[in-house]
Amino acid sequence: MPSLKEMRSRISSVKATQKITKAMQMVAAAKLRRAQDAAESARPYAVRMAAVIANLAAGVSGDSAPKLLAGTGRDQKHLVVVATADRGLAGGFNSSIARLARELVSSLLAGGKDVKIICIGRKGRDQLRRQFGELILETYEPTSVKALTLDFVQPIATQILSRFEAGEADVVTLIFSRFKSVISQTPMTRQLIPAEVQADAAASLQDGLKGAVYSYEPDEQTILETLLPRNLAVQILSAILENQAGFYAAQMSAMDNATRNAGDMIASLTLQYNRSRQAQITKELIEIISGAEAL
Repeated sequence: MPSLKEMRSRISSVKATQKITKAMQMVAAAKLRRAQDAAESARPYAVRMAAVIANLAAGVSGDSAPKLLAGTGRDQKHLVVVATADRGLAGGFNSSIARLARELVSSLLAGGKDVKIICIGRKGRDQLRRQFGELILETYEPTSVKALTLDFVQPIATQILSRFEAGEADVVTLIFSRFKSVISQTPMTRQLIPAEVQADAAASLQDGLKGAVYSYEPDEQTILETLLPRNLAVQILSAILENQAGFYAAQMSAMDNATRNAGDMIASLTLQYNRSRQAQITKELIEIISGAEAL
C-alpha cells in the first residue's frame, strides 16, 4: 500500500493534469468558434462552385469535355489525399480518418490498382506510414486557421494537377472529416478527379434562377477548363477547414472528458488518502494508550 506522502504526491500530480486539460478545453472552445465560422463561410462558395460546374457540364460531352471532368478513361492509378490534423489529444478524430484511408487504400491494392498517397497533416502521415510508408509522396502541414487560405492549398492542387497531366494518376480521392456539430464529425471521401457532377447541385442552381437560362461567354468548355483547376483548390481548402473545426470540437470534448475523469480520480484518491490517514492516526492512538496502560 502506498505511503501517505506518495498518495499526496499523486493527488497533486492529478490536480496539475486537471488544470492542463481544463486549460486545453478552454483554448479548444475558443479556437472552435473561429474554425467553425471559417468552415461554414467556405461552404456556400464551394456549393455554388459545384452547382455552376454541374450546370456547365450538362452542355459538354464526349471529346469536348475537359479531362478533369471526363477523366483519362482509365481506373488503374489512384492518388489518395488524406487530410487530418497536425496534433493529437482529440479522441478518435485522426484515427477515424486514417482508418477510412486504410480501408480505401487496402481495397484498391487488393484490386490490383496502383496507389499513391499525399498527406495533409502529420497525424495522418504518422498513422499511415506504418502500413503504407512507401506509398506516401509528400506531407503538407497546416499551421493555424489563419494560415488556411488558397495560398496554402494551391501547391497541393498544383502537384495533383501535374501528376494527373503527367499520367501518374487516373483518379484522385480526398479523405477528410466533415464537421456537423461539436459532438459529430463524419469521415468521408470526395472524388476530385474526375470531378463529380452533382445533379442536385445543378437542380438547386436552376431553382435559384426561377426558370431563367444562363448564356455563357465564352463557351462551356473554355469556362470549365478555367473553373475545374480552381474548384480543385476550393474543394481541398473547404475540406481542410472542415477538418480544423472538427478537430477543435473533438479536442474540446476529449479534454472535457479528461477533466471530469481527473476530478473523479482526485475524489477517489482523496477518500483513500483520508482513510489511510485515519487508520494511521487510530493506530498511533492505540499504541499510545497501550503504552500508557503498560506503565
